[in-house]
Parts: sequence; structure tokens; C-alpha cells
Amino acid sequence: MTLLAPIDPAADASPRAGFVPCEAEDDVARLLLRPHFAADRETLLLAGFDPFDRLVRLERVGGEDAGRCIIPPRCWRALIGGGVATVIMAHNHPSNIAQPSDADIATTRETALFLRTMGIELVDHLIFVEGGHFSFRSAEML
Repeated sequence: MTLLAPIDPAADASPRAGFVPCEAEDDVARLLLRPHFAADRETLLLAGFDPFDRLVRLERVGGEDAGRCIIPPRCWRALIGGGVATVIMAHNHPSNIAQPSDADIATTRETALFLRTMGIELVDHLIFVEGGHFSFRSAEML
């Protein structure tokens, strides 16, 4: 049996746009957000910062075993009523697949629009996995 090689060898698989490996994570991702995620269930964080980039509020929503996180209205009220100017949304994928789902993309767009109507900027949405995180901002999806 003869195996045929492709004419053009496959290019080295470059990391997907928007993926940041653990060793390149900034302090907010590595020290503030990453420690809140368990490997066995999805968790969502909303980190609110004041106009001077000081952390004002950190809201944590734990997912069910099925995985989906629903953000209760009390979390939004706590963020909006606390002098927050910017928000970083973050969650983890226990599946260890950093690529955003269609639901993640839709939620990010809806959240950015909702916050914008309140005069608050969604700075980024991060999806954490074991080896790093996906950044909507870095992938130019925000």
C-alpha cells in the first residue's frame, strides 16, 4: 500500500485567534478570575470596575450539572447600582474546549447591548479552560 502525502504540507496549527495560553494571562485573568472556576461545572463571573479600574463588585453564578448558567436579575442590579463603569464577563467550559458556542456569542452580544444602554462598557468576555482562555476582545468579536 502506498501512502500519498499532500502536495502542500499542512501549515503548523496556529492557536485560534483570541486564545491566550495560561503563561500569557494577565493578572486579572490569572489571579482574580481563574481561581473561581471548578473543573466539573460551569461557573459565570461578572467583574465590575469603577472608572479608575478598581474592582467594585464580583458576582458569581454557579451552573448546574447540565452546564448552563443563568444570570439572575439580582446580579445585574448589584452591578448596575454599584458605580460600575466597565464589566468583564467570564465563564469556564468544563469540556476544555475554549471555542465559544453560538449561545456564548449571542449572550455576549446581548450583554454588551444591555450594558451599553446603562452607560457601562463590556470590556471582554473570557472563556476559561485548563490551558488558557479565549478572549472575545482579542478575537475581535466584541
